[in-house]
Amino acid sequence: MKALITGVGGFVGPYLSRHLAKNGFEVFGLDRKGSKADGCDVIQCDITRAAAVASAVEKVLPDLVFHLAGQSSVALSWKEPELTRKVNVGGTKNLLEAVAASGINPKILIVSSAEVYGVAKKFPTAENHPLQPVSPYGESRVEQEKVALEHSRRGVRIVITRSFNHTGPGQPSELVCSNFAKQLADIEKSKQQPAVKVGDLTVKRDFADVRDVVNAYLLLLMKGSFGDVYNVCSGKACTIGEVLAKLIEISGLKVKIEQDSSRVMGKTVPVLHGDNSKLMAATGWKPVIGFDQTLSDLLDYWRRVE
Repeated sequence: MKALITGVGGFVGPYLSRHLAKNGFEVFGLDRKGSKADGCDVIQCDITRAAAVASAVEKVLPDLVFHLAGQSSVALSWKEPELTRKVNVGGTKNLLEAVAASGINPKILIVSSAEVYGVAKKFPTAENHPLQPVSPYGESRVEQEKVALEHSRRGVRIVITRSFNHTGPGQPSELVCSNFAKQLADIEKSKQQPAVKVGDLTVKRDFADVRDVVNAYLLLLMKGSFGDVYNVCSGKACTIGEVLAKLIEISGLKVKIEQDSSRVMGKTVPVLHGDNSKLMAATGWKPVIGFDQTLSDLLDYWRRVE
């Protein structure tokens, strides 16, 4: 069977590519820059260009599609709301219209975000919670879901995930867990003074390991209900301060913590904590990599990077 991953050159794409190849799939990927991914034939393609997406889908004719491509930064969405919508909504439309035009009916996973819940009223937050996004990014994901569900009503076999925070080795240093790990690794290498710069440490997030997440994605396309939405999350939440404390403990370093006002975003959802019981009931999935192990692997990754 052939699987197509959009945005394969991002953080999650290479993990998913390897996971699919390991499970016997012939894997193809779309990437705007044509970046290579292990176990995957990559086609250079900008998801916002309809003709390019149609050509790529026609070339591959996949059995499974994993739509990872997207603008995933809340902070950037405040600066570039139209770009965010163009990529997340327009890119999804381009993909689904390309699939329809090709005459195939693959199983399609559309990756949305927990940011659609906004400031939730109940924790852990389940899929039936009202959607009340507070950022252009969250709004784009709500609209993306509407596009996907509209195609689903036409008979397209679509499963939607609301993915909560996930991390692991190789994550870009702009994201909080990876940023802290990189700072600590740099301190070990004597590249900077022994102080970690931080933003708001009270924000609480539900972190899963990227390796568990890609397993959930495949299981959902195999066992999930089409036209349905599933949270993908660990089911546990901790503050950013707790993440930092754990990384410092793992590193064995003695460091100072310095507030950096440039790291504090204006409108931030204070808590994202998901209910994963629907995912677990549908697929039998459960996280197998503990958060301490994830952070240890992440720190080791940055220790190896020159």
